[in-house]
Amino acid sequence: MSIRIGDEAPNFSAETTAGTIDFHDWLGDGWGILFSHPADYTPVCTTELGYMSKLQNDFTQRNVKVIAVSVDALDSHHGWINDINETQNTTVNYPIIADPDRNVATLYDMIHPNADDKMTVRSVFVIGPDKKVKLMLTYPASTGRNFDEILRVVDSLQLTAKHKLATPVNWKDGEDCIIVPTVSDDDAAKMFSDIRKVKPYLRYTAQPK
Repeated sequence: MSIRIGDEAPNFSAETTAGTIDFHDWLGDGWGILFSHPADYTPVCTTELGYMSKLQNDFTQRNVKVIAVSVDALDSHHGWINDINETQNTTVNYPIIADPDRNVATLYDMIHPNADDKMTVRSVFVIGPDKKVKLMLTYPASTGRNFDEILRVVDSLQLTAKHKLATPVNWKDGEDCIIVPTVSDDDAAKMFSDIRKVKPYLRYTAQPK
């Protein structure tokens, strides 16, 4: 199946390194990140899993749960985690889904037919509290993902979910935001302070506290 932004994230049950989960139940009322790996003991993904573990507290503070998926079995996952902890000087303490039958990979359209019909592409899905897909990213096998960017996008998504704002290019938490065009000037004046109007369609304001 093909998933698009705004679609409901497909639910599934799976074995993970932290036990059996029902994905939607596991997400609860918060946000989630599901990110895939072609297989265990792959070099680029080893660095990614390690770095994600170092960012996990940042995601937890934002009420975001993190879970990875690889097509190998649980025993392989546990061995790989030991390698990740050793080589990346960290402790991986988020779950990794065992997907040897590729059920999750197929459900999320992660199989890479142009490379290998058994290899999952390296995808990232950010899922909102409404269980809708808010972000999708897919990387080539040779390029490590930028998880700082994913954290930045989560900050933007959570901000714009609460306020009638968008975030400009290269925006970071704490910087000025853009008032969405559907908000009139009169309404904008009631909702925001210190509005900087560059064009009728381009109005900046300070990020709400």
